[in-house]
Amino acid sequence: MFKIKLIVPIIGLALLSSCTKLDFYPHTSVAPETVTADDMDALLNGMYNSVQNNQGRESYIMFDLTGGNLIGASGGSTLAFIKNIMRTDYNLVSNNWNGLYRSLYQVNNVVAIMQTLPDSKKKEEILGTAYFFRAYIYYNLVTRWGDVPLIVENTTELVSRTPSVEVWAQIESDLQFAIEKSPQFSTDLNKDYNYVSVEAAQAFLARVKLAQNKMDEAAQAAEQIINKNLFALDDFQKIFRNVGSTEEIFTFKNLTEESSITLSTLFYTYAHDVSGSYVYKPADEVMNLYEDNDNRKNISVSTITGLNIINKYPSGQSGTDPIPVIRLAEMYLISAEAKGLAGLSRLNELRAARNLTPVNPTNETEYQEAVALERRREFLAEGYRWFDLVRTGKAVETLGIEEYRTKFPIPDYEREVNPNLSQNPGY
Repeated sequence: MFKIKLIVPIIGLALLSSCTKLDFYPHTSVAPETVTADDMDALLNGMYNSVQNNQGRESYIMFDLTGGNLIGASGGSTLAFIKNIMRTDYNLVSNNWNGLYRSLYQVNNVVAIMQTLPDSKKKEEILGTAYFFRAYIYYNLVTRWGDVPLIVENTTELVSRTPSVEVWAQIESDLQFAIEKSPQFSTDLNKDYNYVSVEAAQAFLARVKLAQNKMDEAAQAAEQIINKNLFALDDFQKIFRNVGSTEEIFTFKNLTEESSITLSTLFYTYAHDVSGSYVYKPADEVMNLYEDNDNRKNISVSTITGLNIINKYPSGQSGTDPIPVIRLAEMYLISAEAKGLAGLSRLNELRAARNLTPVNPTNETEYQEAVALERRREFLAEGYRWFDLVRTGKAVETLGIEEYRTKFPIPDYEREVNPNLSQNPGY
């Protein structure tokens, strides 16, 4: 079903909903059996391109769209907006599923090809990167759909859904491999935060542990990154203005010439200096999230000609912006949440970096509410909100959704072409 112009075989993929021609850089056609060590850079670059782009731009803000942070630019009910997205026939849900599995097939293909090549440090590092990306892809799948087909070797079989507990175990296993094999983080241009590193895998493992409510392990993993002193809380605007930040652990570079992830055009109005299509806007309550002295406020939200906008991705129609995937602030907030009140110092350190005074909650409930608020402020329009509510058991109450909408629906077409895919209850 695919013809991929890189080092990817023509294979039938029963899970995919359309025949797609994928063009990756560089534009060369190489049969897998003829791959040599000289082709490893092409493999690596194609994998980065695939994982970044195939999932689609809304994937990066999907949990803001379904989590009450963003609504359609024309306004209306937040609940109705969420329900409209969570339909079995909605294109954003289908495209997200499809794109993630397209990326998975390329990652698995890289793994298979690399295992045929002679041993070398470069081979090991590329394998580490591939395993990181497989964990990243499956994190996106399992947090949306729960049980999903677990495919670690490409197949043409009509696969069934795998229990989520097994998917989480595979994610952890892949990240452990990535920690062992990925290159070390470095300020060297070839090993900076635009590339997967040991530290990126360690930090992502902290996120994975938190998602499973493994609090002690989550705190330990987050503290390991903080205490390495390779990263430091920095000027908030630098994260999103492409000027380099000491907070960034892993960021998709998102170059204009190779990317379709034009998040910025979704948020700016045509009247803005950089123009935009103004597809989504912050919900009304989001405009009141920030204290006036919070240095995240003007970088996160703004008002142009009377219209509220997200301001984190500033290039508008003129280009693309970096996409932060993992940054140090998340480690502070993971540690803070996972430790409970014992993690108050980490919460207040993050607040101080954002020009806010310390908080002093008197009980665990107040404390966790303070952490959740800080997460919402910190990661607005970065794709955290919905799953934060789901994993803490607050989605139904906060969003007003039915319990079954704490999982996404399996897209209709995927079930039509693969009868072995069961639907999530309620849809």
